[in-house]
Amino acid sequence: MPNGPTDTPSPRPRRCVRDAAEGARPHAVDWWIGPHRTRARPRRTGPGPHGSGHRSTTPSSRTGSRNVSLTIGIVGLPNVGKSTLFNALTKNDVLAANYPFATIEPNVGVVGVPDPRLTKLAEIFSSQRVLPATVDFVDIAGIVRGASEGEGLGNKFLANIRESDAICQVIRAFKDENVVHVDGKVSPKDDIETINTELILADLQTIEKVLPRLQKESRIKKDIGPKVKAVEEAKEILEKGDTLFAHGIVQGTGRSELLHDLHLLTTKPFLYVFNVDEDELTDEDFKNEQRALVAPAEAIFLNAKLEADLAELEEDEALELLQSVGQEEPGLATLAHVGFRTLGLQTYLTAGPKESRAWTIKKGATAPEAAGVIHTDFQKGFIKAEVISFEDLVATGSVAEARAKGKARMEGKDYVMQDGDVVEFRFNV
Repeated sequence: MPNGPTDTPSPRPRRCVRDAAEGARPHAVDWWIGPHRTRARPRRTGPGPHGSGHRSTTPSSRTGSRNVSLTIGIVGLPNVGKSTLFNALTKNDVLAANYPFATIEPNVGVVGVPDPRLTKLAEIFSSQRVLPATVDFVDIAGIVRGASEGEGLGNKFLANIRESDAICQVIRAFKDENVVHVDGKVSPKDDIETINTELILADLQTIEKVLPRLQKESRIKKDIGPKVKAVEEAKEILEKGDTLFAHGIVQGTGRSELLHDLHLLTTKPFLYVFNVDEDELTDEDFKNEQRALVAPAEAIFLNAKLEADLAELEEDEALELLQSVGQEEPGLATLAHVGFRTLGLQTYLTAGPKESRAWTIKKGATAPEAAGVIHTDFQKGFIKAEVISFEDLVATGSVAEARAKGKARMEGKDYVMQDGDVVEFRFNV
């Protein structure tokens, strides 16, 4: 059987990705050479169709990947339940104490996004494991009134927030005399105003440092005029007490790129988690009042202690506890899904005997861009993608049946990925 360039001097090798779902490196694939589809022997470092051994990789461990990560910074006043919430998110025993600044250095946890589609894929493909999309949560030290001026822990927290894609404000709405409130009373409205004010003041400090220099440079460098105008407009918005994201200055206007290198905190989308008493979880009037405080941002309602208990239970026990308080899913699952939606993210799926996996991409990503999330070589040498919708795959029961019934599609470079696409990429490098 031909086994090198001396046997087949002209054809260009075509690679068909078999093990994308298992995280195989680009050379751990079948090579189909020329019109006769003669198989050459590739080098192997992973478990490919005919390989030996096992190599497990993740997007964060491969320098060639372009993984789209989601990092949410959890902020809030002291003693609102941030660390209890974080413990539930990551099942880590992070210090959670009833005194201010129990969290000083940020704690980081990686949390899987619940996706029942992966369980079904694992059944169809007899996958050994399931790898969901992930969200990085960062538990950041409590903010107090005057933090931007050095009160409490000062603005040490700001650098940690700047690295986040979204800001999740945990707001205390529960009543517990044994847990002191830093301001002496429980008032969600006041807490939201305190946090937003500190973030706005921090952004104003940043702008006031750079704007005079930019204005001076613009007299010589005319091309930075649009940036100066964008910064001046941002300053006006902040001085009115509005966050930049809520105002809409960074959405679809081109100003986002102009303001990017300033790393302004309030350009990030906000999520609001109300830590409530259990009986308030089903109180729609109460929840609507809180939603009105943060609209159009999304509000999530949960009880942090309940979430911590759920994290310690088996699935059937957790479901029973949820039903007892009138909930369909844990609040943390809702938080992860809302984070994805807020940042305009979605997932596509790959599956095989070794694993079923969800990959995170931005909505509107093309097939080559999605391939690049697995490895940059997949994007550079992209040929086509075989796509089956999750619903069609489940309905037909297998890839072979989906192909036989015309449910498998070959898509090219312009194809815009849809949430839940089950994909096999073919590429050539």
